[in-house]
Amino acid sequence: MTSAPIRDPNAIDGKFPPPESRADIVVIGAGPAGVAAALEAARGGAKVLLVDENPVSAGLMGTDAPLFYGQRMTGAVQAKERMLEQIFAATPALEEAFELGVELALGTYAWGAFVNGYGLQSLPEPVVGLADEERSWMVGFQSLIVAAGARDLALSFPGWDQPGVMGAAGLHALLTRYDAFAGRRLVILGSDALALNTALMAMERGLEVAALVEVRAAPQGPADLVEQVRAAGVEILTGQVIQRAEGGLDGVERVRVIPVHGAPGEAKVIDCDTVCIAVGLVPAIELLDVLGAQLEVRADLGGHVPKTPDGVRTSKPEVFVAGDAAGLGLDIAAAEASGRAAALAALASLGRAPAPVLAERPVPAGVDAHAYQMDWMRALLAAGDPSVIVCQCEEVTREALTAVRQPAYLGPPSDRLAQRDVTTLAADGPINQDQIKRLTRACMGVCQARRCREQVALTLAIATETPVASIPLAGYRAPVRPLPLKVLAAWDEAASMSEHWDVWFGIPTQWTPYADIGTERESLHAEALGGNMHL
Repeated sequence: MTSAPIRDPNAIDGKFPPPESRADIVVIGAGPAGVAAALEAARGGAKVLLVDENPVSAGLMGTDAPLFYGQRMTGAVQAKERMLEQIFAATPALEEAFELGVELALGTYAWGAFVNGYGLQSLPEPVVGLADEERSWMVGFQSLIVAAGARDLALSFPGWDQPGVMGAAGLHALLTRYDAFAGRRLVILGSDALALNTALMAMERGLEVAALVEVRAAPQGPADLVEQVRAAGVEILTGQVIQRAEGGLDGVERVRVIPVHGAPGEAKVIDCDTVCIAVGLVPAIELLDVLGAQLEVRADLGGHVPKTPDGVRTSKPEVFVAGDAAGLGLDIAAAEASGRAAALAALASLGRAPAPVLAERPVPAGVDAHAYQMDWMRALLAAGDPSVIVCQCEEVTREALTAVRQPAYLGPPSDRLAQRDVTTLAADGPINQDQIKRLTRACMGVCQARRCREQVALTLAIATETPVASIPLAGYRAPVRPLPLKVLAAWDEAASMSEHWDVWFGIPTQWTPYADIGTERESLHAEALGGNMHL
């Protein structure tokens, strides 16, 4: 005979309300991979919820996370109805999904996802946290497919914190998804396939591309794309790096470009209203990380990616991944195939389809994202100013980062701390971004490091001569989108969750002044509380 488990009435387990709704399969992201996954899952008879944060609110666009919009959107983004129309026009497959019975949740943010595990034994079932502009809620699932795509890689230089400096994914969204780009003349940083395709896309929509800037000695993209860009009259400035962006009330007005150290050439000033950083993208793995899925560093796939044997299955049996979130390098057709494969694997996990035979994902030949990013960061560090802000949220400069200087509001550091820097810190043990974050506040802002995580790691790697792949990912937690507290607080908690809310594990001394603990006055405090330990 076994006895019933002893439950602590102050604990949270058993008190979470059931989710507001449930789906067999929840798909996060309505890009090519996510839509293909939703269609395949619906055809397999599953109840499917397809979630996409687009149209993103103008307020969230202003935070430049996860896409770096650079304040170059028109006022059209303020009209949500118009934005919804644009989303459907840009993604015709959404209509097919709707006809197949897929529930669409557009303009809805997936701010967290959770399955029972270490530290999460209190959940009633696997849930994903969703929110719109008004409230947040939970949805239960049996299988989750994360097709969150990729976010912009941001790199800092003098003037990068003014309107008009943006990322390639942000530009692509404003031009194709929203038709709401406010710029006219661009300078694009980078010359690989991402930069070249960005230039061609911009010119197709009537924009002027003044130049592409490349730190390496030759263009990095496919020869046919290079020829198309040059045939359009666009100069590709190789062996060059941006020194600074200058501007006025409306942001960027011109950039100054100089030769990389040792390269021939003269400084150039180029008039433009937008600088597009197209050096690379980063797989959007935040939800997967919050879920506890195992990650690994794969420079050939863009950086940190989920550990998966076949490109779709993660270390969590309920969680699958598709598209760029699994690693960069897929074209649209391959992304759609990835989505279908993830859906078949999810259906098989529910017993609704035979287990698919999944081959190991092909890896693009010769791609090393870290090497390319390191070349760019070295050139920027050599050309730039130590006072450049590397973390916009917390206004941490490059100099403060490498000097491991405490925030200014704490006053000047002690003589002992003033003698420390990132190299002496590295001598004590491996460099860790979370340690640097606690000491300098770099990566501790509202964007949760989505604008600075990679460039901080690159800067630390260069300063300490450490492989960037060996530097752990900077920590963060849900919510993975910077949502207003009023939205997160709008979640309807069960009445039982409000009981004992002011008790930390039933410890009576939590309400006792520290100086009174262990003295005769401690019992007086317990008596004043009436023995129940609650205010």
